[in-house]
Amino acid sequence: MINFDDTMSAKKTLLVITGPTAAGKTALSISLAKRFETEVISADSRQFFREMNIGTAKPTINELKQVKHHFINHLSIHDAYNIAVYEKEALALIDALFLKKSLLILTGGSGLYIKAVCEGIDDIPPVDLRVRQDLNKLLKEKGIGHLSANLKKYDPDYYRKVDLNNPQRVIRALEVCLATGEAYSTFLQGKRQKRPFEIIKIGLNLNRELLYERINLRMDQMLSAGLFDEARELYPFRALNALQTVGYKEIFDYLDGLYDREEAIRLLKRNSRRYAKRQLTWFNRDPSITWFSPFEEDKILAYVEKIVESGPVTGG
Repeated sequence: MINFDDTMSAKKTLLVITGPTAAGKTALSISLAKRFETEVISADSRQFFREMNIGTAKPTINELKQVKHHFINHLSIHDAYNIAVYEKEALALIDALFLKKSLLILTGGSGLYIKAVCEGIDDIPPVDLRVRQDLNKLLKEKGIGHLSANLKKYDPDYYRKVDLNNPQRVIRALEVCLATGEAYSTFLQGKRQKRPFEIIKIGLNLNRELLYERINLRMDQMLSAGLFDEARELYPFRALNALQTVGYKEIFDYLDGLYDREEAIRLLKRNSRRYAKRQLTWFNRDPSITWFSPFEEDKILAYVEKIVESGPVTGG
């Protein structure tokens, strides 16, 4: 095996490990980080917040002790944070870590956050937080259909592209439309930025039946670990943007009396499966991802080593 830290003149490589929820990203990332004696950078936007533990499937305390992780538990749900800040902070961290490591691991299932690190994001104007708060209030009172209808009016081009079941995406587009008077899509230039390091992208996936079985099992484990209690503690802050996510919204609606506990559990599992499907739709658009089963660790290791030994790879 290559000893990446024996020669600091070696090219710098960012190994991206991604895929849908419950596909095994955490376990593989930790195993490979130990093999390469390196560190892990999280690109899972739900794991940034220290108040959200059970419902975000964070690495366990024991797993965090095995390998140094970054961007986990570094924010409060009350902190103002966005993808542009993450891009800046992640790139600064990567530059610093590359002074002592030649290979780093970036892992997570948040496609936009991976895109931000690998190729940059569009320059979106800042928006007053009160606009987002008002939209979140409308979401609570009138539902996602009302917001989607407004998005169709203000930005029909983006309306045709966006996942209309994802309130964060719909609200993000609407807040820019309302704050600037311009369509959100006009700010999406899609210009890729070349990074000063090589990028290898690994995707993990399973056949749908097995993936959905793992998602259901994970949700059962979360429920046993106290997910309802965690959500109940966060309920007073349910309007915050950080909590507009699968795994919490369903329980908040249960606490609002919209349905019983059994229905909440059914929706938790169903919506988690739908979330995985949306993740796969996003990642399948990226031809630079090479896909493996999470059970093919030796094959993945050989693939990574071969690329690193053979010379430059694509930058994203």
